[in-house]
Amino acid sequence: MKIKVISRNPNTYQRETVDQRNKIVRNFNTPADPFRAQVEYTRALNATKLERVFAKPFVASLDGHVDGVQVLAKHPIKIWNLASRECQATLDAHRGLVNDISVDCANGENFVTVGQDAQLKYWKISTVIDTKQQTPTHSIPLEGVIYGVSHLSFSSDFVTCGEDISVWKPFRETPLRSYNLGTDTIHTCRANPVEENVIVGARSDRSVFVLDTRQDVPVKKVTMKMRPNKISWNPMEAYSFTVASEDFNLYTFDMRYMEHPVQSHQGFTSAVLDVDYSPTGQEFVAAGYDRSIRLFKARDMTSRDVYYTKRMASVLSVLWSADSKFVLSGSNEMNIRVWKANAAEKLGPLTKREKQAFAYNEKLRETYKNHPEVRRIAKHRNVPKHIFADARGRRDLRRAKAQGLDEEESYLPTTQKVMLGDAEM
Repeated sequence: MKIKVISRNPNTYQRETVDQRNKIVRNFNTPADPFRAQVEYTRALNATKLERVFAKPFVASLDGHVDGVQVLAKHPIKIWNLASRECQATLDAHRGLVNDISVDCANGENFVTVGQDAQLKYWKISTVIDTKQQTPTHSIPLEGVIYGVSHLSFSSDFVTCGEDISVWKPFRETPLRSYNLGTDTIHTCRANPVEENVIVGARSDRSVFVLDTRQDVPVKKVTMKMRPNKISWNPMEAYSFTVASEDFNLYTFDMRYMEHPVQSHQGFTSAVLDVDYSPTGQEFVAAGYDRSIRLFKARDMTSRDVYYTKRMASVLSVLWSADSKFVLSGSNEMNIRVWKANAAEKLGPLTKREKQAFAYNEKLRETYKNHPEVRRIAKHRNVPKHIFADARGRRDLRRAKAQGLDEEESYLPTTQKVMLGDAEM
């Protein structure tokens, strides 16, 4: 009898220590897995479900205010320390409401506030935090109330709006120049973060205008159906800005072609009060009077997520943090809340294997996002009863207008319509 023996060296396949890995023998000519698509779909479905399970956006609540939070401003040096959740300084800045705040990002040391007491005040951040000084560095009494202030890009100059548009130099008692655009009040203005001479503003006659400080009249102007509340520039596109309107929607405009908006953004069931872009310019957050905040992608019509809490009242102001990780909201019940920009994102340091797993799951969700079951799970959100009812009423109204039905009848629930029909019979 002849016996053939296969001899292998065990040192090649055995580990000397626990930390060493086994040697893996790979066959690079293996046939394709016939069930690869099915396996990846199951993994994508599970990844989408886990994303919704771990979607817990609320981070912290910053208490201590004694009135509704009307304005938020971001800066590399924070008056609120988000890491320790402690207030570093409290200023009794104005008698009455603070209408607007703008931080000088050219030197990072100063900020300007305007209020209902017709005062313009100039503050130094280091002095406020270190010495707890309650008096401003400079204060200017004004003839009328100023409703908005915004710093020009790459400059310490800033613009204010009220009865007119004025351009100011720091520590100067009178403006450099003023632009009288009519008798209507200008209630908001924002300087372009890229083009230092371009300003966008909104007036009480429902008009939105673009002004070049090198000219005497507005460059472009458009009149909306209802009052625009706030405006925010896209920091990555010098020609794009988004308007928060009183008609429950937001509108993105191209300042070169302002006859029609580039995109409308829907989802709120009440007036939209504030809007702010992320530093990347790909997303923005909006605040609604319906006690919720919504996050939109810049080119999408519907929101990708909606945040709310049971105790949160009407949201008056929102802000996207400079690191693009968090969203802050100031509401009418005297509270600032901190939210995660991505609800399912894990905070803190990640290991290499965790990063690879998250990236793999994200790629799977992106690949299978148009599958009906994956899309249904990814888009499903639980909202409060009043938002759900109002949204259903608006859908019924749009459907009734499309079908030519009476508006009052379209708002009746289905059960009431059946009862009315039986009574008539």
